[in-house]
Amino acid sequence: MTVKRVIFVRPGETEWNQTDRWQGWVAIPLNSYGRLQAVALANFLRNIGIGQLYSSDLKRAAETAEIIGEKIGCAPTYDSRLRERHIGQWQGLTRQEAQLWYPEEYAQLQVNRDHYQVPGGESFQEVKIRMQAAFEEILTKAEKAENIAIVSHTIAIRGLLSQLIQGYDPASVRLGNTSVTTIKRDGAGWQLTAANDIMHLEGITPRYAREAGEEDDPRH
Repeated sequence: MTVKRVIFVRPGETEWNQTDRWQGWVAIPLNSYGRLQAVALANFLRNIGIGQLYSSDLKRAAETAEIIGEKIGCAPTYDSRLRERHIGQWQGLTRQEAQLWYPEEYAQLQVNRDHYQVPGGESFQEVKIRMQAAFEEILTKAEKAENIAIVSHTIAIRGLLSQLIQGYDPASVRLGNTSVTTIKRDGAGWQLTAANDIMHLEGITPRYAREAGEEDDPRH
């Protein structure tokens, strides 16, 4: 059986989302609102027929995946390659703090967004490469599922989509917490059918927690 549809999910909200801090690989758990979001998402996904569930092993993603998995009856498979961009020395900082404490490095990021390696971290291009490798391996292993879900992160999802979807601009659409972004097979390639779908949050007090630094360039 060939995978025909892939549903990408951003984890639920954390306290660092609310304080606009780069999380990177830090083990930040969901806050109470994030868990509420994840439950609403799980109730939505249970009717879609997801056959396999994959997730980043970072705490906020793993907690989201566990809530989804319990509802749809499918235990998540964790893969460290699905993690968010590692931002090294900038983890825990706000954009303003990064600009103040690392002015030269931050300026270099603005000039070379794809290939600049954050001190102690990785470049956006490196994220794309590991995400695509993970995705291709997942497709070969998910032989018994037409629909699969992948819980990953804003930059990681955008990086992969830019590799899979011709003309996709990583900065074109914001991804809210627990947002659903879906692609389907289109011949030998993939077609984007939904981006940043948060219909499942209807009835929950809305609030948008952006990825830290998003006002500069949502890709990072």
